[in-house]
Amino acid sequence: MNAKEAIDTLVTSYQSSPICHQNFGGNLERNGSQASFVTHSLVITKQSFVNMYPNLGYHWLRLAIYRFDANVRWGHFLLFMAIGGFPYFVEDIKEILNGHYGVAAFVVGSTFSSIPYLLIISLVPGAITCSLVGLRKSFEHFAYFTSLLFACMLLVKSLMMIITSIVPNFLMGIIIGAGIQGRMMLNGGFFRLLNDIPKLFWRYPMHYISFQKYVNQGFFKNEFKGLMFPDQTGGSPAIGVEEILRSYWQVEMDYSKWVDLAILLGMLVVHRLMVLGLIKVVEKMKPLVKNLRAKSLKRSKLVVKNLSTPK
Repeated sequence: MNAKEAIDTLVTSYQSSPICHQNFGGNLERNGSQASFVTHSLVITKQSFVNMYPNLGYHWLRLAIYRFDANVRWGHFLLFMAIGGFPYFVEDIKEILNGHYGVAAFVVGSTFSSIPYLLIISLVPGAITCSLVGLRKSFEHFAYFTSLLFACMLLVKSLMMIITSIVPNFLMGIIIGAGIQGRMMLNGGFFRLLNDIPKLFWRYPMHYISFQKYVNQGFFKNEFKGLMFPDQTGGSPAIGVEEILRSYWQVEMDYSKWVDLAILLGMLVVHRLMVLGLIKVVEKMKPLVKNLRAKSLKRSKLVVKNLSTPK
């Protein structure tokens, strides 16, 4: 049997099959309905959660690195290494732009699906650090410490999603994300105190929009506020740590540590809304850019054709 006979046999078999008569034997009936936003969000949450679990590079490898570095690092290392999720954000953005699911559902689903993993990453190194370093071990102080880490991990993930929306290139995205992270660390008030930061641009507004500022101050207030130490200069019998934090470390002691955490959560909401807006803009601009490229390519081919045509 040659190829033509084989094809004819397949066509004849299909035309006489029940499936062919079922598909073309009558009018199509539409019994389905459009999935709701909640359904989209739940499906994406489950899909992202399942995809993250077997993927060693997404969270588990970072957890192992944080575990072994917990005795010599602290929150800065955890936050800086959070840029490791950038390659997976690129794949998610591609799926959105290809129309697989909506932008809002993706933002909600990606947020909830990563919460269990980021909680583990915050709790395990946080517990090791508190034990080895000798931080205050009451439940309130430990809960606040891990809550700060958790909020910061979500913030950095949102930051990398913003960068992914603008720069989908893997290498450029990693470089830009690391640069922004490093700049926020330098402006956070730990490596350079507030009075040493130049006022123009670096202090106003960069210092106050850097989430590292609120992380550092929250850590200081959580660990030292309320403690008293003996005065080594021969003055008063004891000196409050609050005065040291205010005068030496230039920590803003006028508001509670919970305000710092609330500011971080507010910044998280703003970052997520920025992700939503940027992806919407990219989604609208993609067909326009595609049309412009097609017109430019067509114009170039026409010019080449005119040049190659003999006169």
